[in-house]
Amino acid sequence: MNAPLIFAPEVEAARAKGAPIVALESTIITHGMPFPQNVEAARRVEQVIRDAGAVPATIAVMNGAIHIGLTSDELDALGQAQDVMKLSRADLAACLAMRRIGATTVAATMICAKLAGIAVFATGGIGGVHRGAETSFDISADLRELSETAVSVVAAGAKAILDLPKTLEVLETFGVPVITLGQNELPAFWSRSSGLPTPLRMESAAEIAAAHLMRAQLGLPGGQLIANPIPVEAEIPRDQMIPVIEQALAEAEAVGIAAKSVTPFLLQRIFELTSGASLAANIALVENNARLAAAIAQEISSRQAG
Repeated sequence: MNAPLIFAPEVEAARAKGAPIVALESTIITHGMPFPQNVEAARRVEQVIRDAGAVPATIAVMNGAIHIGLTSDELDALGQAQDVMKLSRADLAACLAMRRIGATTVAATMICAKLAGIAVFATGGIGGVHRGAETSFDISADLRELSETAVSVVAAGAKAILDLPKTLEVLETFGVPVITLGQNELPAFWSRSSGLPTPLRMESAAEIAAAHLMRAQLGLPGGQLIANPIPVEAEIPRDQMIPVIEQALAEAEAVGIAAKSVTPFLLQRIFELTSGASLAANIALVENNARLAAAIAQEISSRQAG
């Protein structure tokens, strides 16, 4: 397979040494915040990974190639780019063929990380089953990707705007291990509690890395979802978030927001309704996930080297 991959110098050096690498998505840069806050936030997350002993690889599509890691200039260019495609499995190849600029979602980042030989990916929250999916059939491609692509994804659970029980059911149906770090309840993105018991609990990056490698030994397809609770000091408790989410959902329905427009609308309204607290929590949980992902990547690298 000759996938059109371009490795940033820092990532190329890490590959040559067998050093741990953590993949990062790029939609948070292009579709999450305005410039320059988007690039500043991306650089902070990358530095968190370096400080934790691994190498960050932010993934994006530019000039007909998948960039595995971005230079400082490339990160600035992506942060200011216009008309950027939001890439999942369905549009990754088309974006490359048309030589468009594309930012990767969870699903596309997993595909690209696997092509690049990267085992661990840190994000904020995965997509899942949207509320009302029994009539809209709106289910994120992230769920099927987790069942097919052997990358361990560290997230603060699924986004809390989703139907979390149905999301968990679909992950179970697809055979995706859902592992919560250090607690018996699944986290709910901005909140440490979702009210749902976790299918699997592990206590350390070492246990998670061992499970990742055991899946490969068994020949099992797909990855793992690591549900990493947001730090206590950064969370917005569930009882505070539920009314906010319900209000944002009601407003979206009232104005007819649907399909791919739903999530951006909801996240923006929740930001407004929480006076910016949701964004601060989002940044904190992404950085927390980056630290855990770096620790898992280190464990995987050391076990493979040994």
